[in-house]
Amino acid sequence: GVALVLVVAIAAAAAAGAGAAVGDQVIQDLTEQDLINLRRTIYLTIMSSAGFEESVHKLMKINLPKGHEIELCNMLLECCSNERTYLRYYGLIGARVCLLDKRWEHSFARAFGEQYHTIHRLETNKLRNVAKFFAHLLHSDALPWTVLELLRLTEADTTSSSRIFMKILLQELSDFFGLKSLAARFSDPLMAPVFAGLFPTENPRDTRFAINFFTSIGLGGLTDGLRQHLKETQARIKKQMELAVREEQMRRAAAEDSDSSSSSSSSSSSGSDSDSSS
Repeated sequence: GVALVLVVAIAAAAAAGAGAAVGDQVIQDLTEQDLINLRRTIYLTIMSSAGFEESVHKLMKINLPKGHEIELCNMLLECCSNERTYLRYYGLIGARVCLLDKRWEHSFARAFGEQYHTIHRLETNKLRNVAKFFAHLLHSDALPWTVLELLRLTEADTTSSSRIFMKILLQELSDFFGLKSLAARFSDPLMAPVFAGLFPTENPRDTRFAINFFTSIGLGGLTDGLRQHLKETQARIKKQMELAVREEQMRRAAAEDSDSSSSSSSSSSSGSDSDSSS
């Protein structure tokens, strides 16, 4: 299970080093060896600590080179995803680290994007653990909610894997906040551009898809705004269609009147010519 993470990380690092140019091979090997050692240290620190506070304390003492913060994020996610069930221990570590320094917040935001865009590679259990991990960070306000602007809830922009990820993430947030409080947060007008992808209003088809999705996962209470928007849109479309029909009817009536006038004028002209001939 989790023990395989270290093997995978080491193998990935070795493979990356093997692809280096010959002229840079020695330097690249040294760099990759340092990376392997760093990943091993992070892994052992996470897995051997008695509690999350001890783990964070030890992790912050690791001499992590600037620009390699993502290594800690990725290893924490690897360990978390390989558990049989989600362990709050990992979320507590992630949240505490984010709250200690903005650079960790940025790194976990980057990790969120990378995980979401490659979520189709994860089996369901790993996907579930990763979604719950990020839900913990969002609930703790350790991760900025602006990361949710990456999510676009339309049929064209989602896969079965990304929909499962969103389902678990949103259900966890609902459990943390309560549906009413979560709805209030999503209704914040200042954050509307961030949540526009989750609550699409560009066309009725996407709006209906989002409403059906939220309803199917038991979060229909989040769709009040979408339902109202769809109702108003449908009423507007109906009104536009009725107006278009009336305009077409008026156009046809005008055309018929014009044809009738032309026919009458033609008939009168013919009658006058006949009288003149007589």
